[in-house]
Amino acid sequence: MARIRTINKHSHAGYDKKMIKIAPYSYNLKGFTLIELMIAVAIIGVIAAVAFPSYQDHVRRSNRAVVKGLLYENAQLLERFYTQNSQYTGAILSITQSPKTGAAQYNISLQAVANNTFTLQAIPTGSMAGDVCGTLTLTNTGVHGAGGGVTECWDH
Repeated sequence: MARIRTINKHSHAGYDKKMIKIAPYSYNLKGFTLIELMIAVAIIGVIAAVAFPSYQDHVRRSNRAVVKGLLYENAQLLERFYTQNSQYTGAILSITQSPKTGAAQYNISLQAVANNTFTLQAIPTGSMAGDVCGTLTLTNTGVHGAGGGVTECWDH
């Protein structure tokens, strides 16, 4: 058991004497201990380990949603061209990257063009190059294609 010593505190301006107990080795500490710091770092590490992959997945799904919209927009423009010319041959894409401005996440191209058919494809590039969905495709009949699972890549 620790020894406690007492001291007399002399009063000033007529106050009574008071007894104050002082424990040995009492300190007025400021700041954090190493263990508190390590616990905080561990908590931040766990949160980051969960949050960062979730954030990356959200960004990838968002980029896929943008390119799917642009594929549909290009398909609509090709249908307009077909209505005016009775063929897809000779059509030129007005949108060749996703997003329309800024760093390209997908390169959009027109593949397998014939008089009555076309296939649009969006090839991932940049930060989307390793995406599990790979190349996304859309035909003139509305058939979807993907390097990964079509349902997972087009319906989500």
